Amino acid sequence: MRAVVLGGGGLTGRCSVRDLATAGAFDSVVAADLDRALASASAKAAGPRASAVTLDVRDPASLAKVLEGADVCVNAVQYTFNLPVMEAALRAGVPYLDFGGLFHTTRRQLALDEAFRRAGKVAIPGLGQVPGISNVLAMQAAEDLDRVDSIVIRDGWRDLTVGGPEISFTWSPSTFLDEMILPAQVFENGTYREYPPMSGAEEYDFGEPVGKTRVYRTLHSEPATLPTSLQAKGLRHCEWKEGGPGIDVLRTMALLGLGSEAPVDVQGHPVVPRQFTLALLKREQLLGAPEGVTINDWEVCDIEVRGSKAGQPVVRHALGRFPPRPDWNLTATEYAVGVTGAVGAELIARGEIRASGVVPPELCVPAKPFRAALARRGIETTITPPEGPLAPFVRVRPPS
Repeated sequence: MRAVVLGGGGLTGRCSVRDLATAGAFDSVVAADLDRALASASAKAAGPRASAVTLDVRDPASLAKVLEGADVCVNAVQYTFNLPVMEAALRAGVPYLDFGGLFHTTRRQLALDEAFRRAGKVAIPGLGQVPGISNVLAMQAAEDLDRVDSIVIRDGWRDLTVGGPEISFTWSPSTFLDEMILPAQVFENGTYREYPPMSGAEEYDFGEPVGKTRVYRTLHSEPATLPTSLQAKGLRHCEWKEGGPGIDVLRTMALLGLGSEAPVDVQGHPVVPRQFTLALLKREQLLGAPEGVTINDWEVCDIEVRGSKAGQPVVRHALGRFPPRPDWNLTATEYAVGVTGAVGAELIARGEIRASGVVPPELCVPAKPFRAALARRGIETTITPPEGPLAPFVRVRPPS
């Protein structure tokens, strides 16, 4: 079997490539990236099953050639390219998944459902860490409830690295800037309401190793699909909050206009602030974990589900605890997003995800094998209080 990872040299894509090439399900894994050096480094780290190609996903002919004959496409490029990449996968007859569309793109992707159904192929928008794991856990926590009233997803992180940089980006800085600029979408009383980014501040205790962290409303993909997926159980409220070291810096960058796409005249030359910001971060080597530093950052996602069963109120918390992968030089976010995409690709290729159409992860990913695969990779998921088949996994050691 053959998997193609678009953006396979990037922060999360390189992790997908490595996991896919070493887990055993695929004979061939292609790291496709606009940056030839990054693609080659990714393939080299992944071993003999991996190969590298230079690819600009904005070139339909080249994209079609790379996807031809693949068993699955993992899309790890910037979310703004999700729709054209998804359409290319549809034309090539290749199952597809990505790491999220930041709400609005996700909702546009759902419009391709009928076309993928006719082709008998599945496309899963948002099968990474968050969204992805968060969606599957929310659905499993709610499955035996008679009614679901509210889902609040909180995500926090903490960096315990010794000797690391004061600031670095472990996820697309362009996406982060969008989260700081665009209004948050909160599902309230059956409809969506916009809130300012970084509003609704709340101190929340995630437990060790993250601890108490201030989280804020930002734009995210889980509220784009969970209200529809749980409509039959009466879901009336769904929102996302996040916080941790560096988020205030991101907000300041956004307020300064560094995420703007509108050119600024600089000594007679038009300069796009966002392009300048991304180029500067790359030059200063602030993308991803620096070489020579042992990474020790952690991230926790807590999904609070409120509802009722047999007339009694129920409150459950589904948690994902995400360790770093220092031997791969990957931060917690890079590792969790990348391996989750690889697990999803494996489940598709093995026929354990049987859906067709454009289907959010909470409706098509089988929770038991999915969580078991994550546990084998050192990612702990729990649902408390346990209820029959919802019994939590035991704590596992991070891979070494």
